[in-house]
Amino acid sequence: GYNKMDPEEWRQLLTGGVLLNVDKAPRNPCKTWLDDKLWEAILTVAQLPAFRGLPKSVADAPEAYRAFIEHPEPHTAYGGLPAFCKDMNDFQQLLILRTLRLDKLVPGISKFCASELGQQYIEPPPFDLEGTYNDSTNTSPLVFILSPGVDPMLSLLKFAESKGRKIDSISLGQGQGPHAERMVATGQKEGYWIVLQNCHLYVSWMITLERIVEEMVPDSVSDNFRLWLTSYPSPHFPVLILQNGIKTTNEPPMGLRANMIQSYLADPISDPEFFGKCQKQHIWRKMLFGLCFLHAWLQERR
Repeated sequence: GYNKMDPEEWRQLLTGGVLLNVDKAPRNPCKTWLDDKLWEAILTVAQLPAFRGLPKSVADAPEAYRAFIEHPEPHTAYGGLPAFCKDMNDFQQLLILRTLRLDKLVPGISKFCASELGQQYIEPPPFDLEGTYNDSTNTSPLVFILSPGVDPMLSLLKFAESKGRKIDSISLGQGQGPHAERMVATGQKEGYWIVLQNCHLYVSWMITLERIVEEMVPDSVSDNFRLWLTSYPSPHFPVLILQNGIKTTNEPPMGLRANMIQSYLADPISDPEFFGKCQKQHIWRKMLFGLCFLHAWLQERR
């Protein structure tokens, strides 16, 4: 829409392209360290107008390209390449990265998106129960899409307490269907919050759950009622509920900074009363920072 990318270069990034006229292709000038497959990738991208000089640039400055290929984080090392590459725009440099170090393309794209669009586009937003709740109604289920190692139940219990709502929960499994159905009926009448956990484990009951949600109408359901569902991604989860519900997820944070932010936003640290009740605030904040940093470091090493 902004005419910032060449369509052929965009296609090359997505597909990798195909080398034409293989028989007439120049020989690999750096056979001692440059793999023939990598040389073929260089010749393939060199079919684009902006990259026609790349094979000659590699032959003229092999050590610069070798250092880039062997760099642990090549997406941060474009400055070490010859002027031919440094003069390219950021997107074209992504193609250089794709050609020489395909394994680092994802962090390279993340860096590109952060530069062009902003850091917020590559970081998952903070887990916002308040915003999710405000978008919901008494007939629209709230669906937590679970991630490994992340359980929203503690946060949800704390949130229900802050809203003064009674909450009942059940972990779904074989034989739990009738009990869950009674809980939902009671919740609709009394205005409770009902949490049906691990919906992916009870595939055979999903048709019943879909019927329950379809039959919920505002006139017969308490205004305070909310139906919360948790499930890992599953092809058996009812499409109707996904279409009509409010969907949210709490992705595991990536990186030290994101891990520390999550710790500070989680209970009980996020509670102003808990955070401010220590009389020795200077020492307390230093100790808390050290503990959160250690936790974030350990999380990253998993």
